[in-house]
Parts: sequence; structure tokens; C-alpha cells
Amino acid sequence: MDQHRKLLFICTGNYYRSRYAELCFNTRGAALAAGWHAESRGFRLSSANVGPIAPCVLERLTARAVPHPPASRFPLQLREHDLLGTSHIIALDEDEHRPLVRALFPPWSDRIAYWRIPDLDRLGSEAALDAIEREVERLIQDLLQSGASAP
Repeated sequence: MDQHRKLLFICTGNYYRSRYAELCFNTRGAALAAGWHAESRGFRLSSANVGPIAPCVLERLTARAVPHPPASRFPLQLREHDLLGTSHIIALDEDEHRPLVRALFPPWSDRIAYWRIPDLDRLGSEAALDAIEREVERLIQDLLQSGASAP
């Protein structure tokens, strides 16, 4: 895969927000036609999560008729090599994730773009998933307009 056309979405557990952003992005024809591909990872995986992906994500994908693999993978822990092999990195909530980046990957703190989509304790899933869809669309438009291949 061309690392210059690879995005990485990061959230805390790689169970809900970053997974939806990844799946949402990877079904957008314009982004795929331009050679872009997204992956996702999490800062702190939780054993409290049931199954490989949040049920509200699967429900939203089904409601939107977004194709997704029937057997989804389990959350993946963020490692430095994930950051190294990626041209654009987006953490889903600046307030929550910038401190984690500073603690775990200090040199990357200012090399990551931060959205403002809080976790379920601060924003309901419907509003968060709506916000992710809007941000993904905006991101795709920005990438296509700029012809971006590196930060």
C-alpha cells in the first residue's frame, strides 16, 4: 500500500469512533478512486467492550447501507510503526487524545490532526456518528482538492 495515500484514524479503544471513521472513509468512491485508504487504531483497548466493534457502528452501517465485512476484526493497539507508515493521522477528539499522544508518542503531538468528536460520556452515538460522517466528507474534499499525498 502506498503510505502517501494512507490515513490513520485514532480513538481511545478502536471500538467505536475510529472504526466508524475508517469504514465510512473506505466506502467513499472518490477517495478510493484517488488511491486513498484508511485504517484505525486505539490508544487504550478495553476488555469491557463486547465483540469486535460497537453495536451502534454496525447498526449505523446497516442503516446507511454501507458495505462492511460480516466478520469484523477486533480493535488494534496503536504502535509507533502505525504512525510511521501513514501520511495523514487524525485523532477523533483533541481534548481526550492530545494528552494521550503527548504521554505515549511525544514527538507526534503536533503531527496529528485533531477533530472534536467526544466519546459516549460526552456525546451520544447518533450525534457523534453524524459528526464523523461530516468530517470524513470534509476530509475527502480537502484531500481531493489539494491533491495531497503527504502532510
